[in-house]
Amino acid sequence: MKFLLEVDMADEWTSEEAARELGRILRYWGGNLGHYALKPGDGAAVYASGHQEAGRWRIVAADGT
Repeated sequence: MKFLLEVDMADEWTSEEAARELGRILRYWGGNLGHYALKPGDGAAVYASGHQEAGRWRIVAADGT
């Protein structure tokens, strides 16, 4: 299996804001993973601190499907 995380770093984010938002996303969603079975097909949207969707994570089979 593979864990994939894709985050669209908003063009208006400065480098400092991008680092802060990515750190927050990793902490929050990393802690939230215990609520999932973590099997292929699992996934969820991830949100930045302004509650706007910033990307998503998902679990895929080892071959990427």
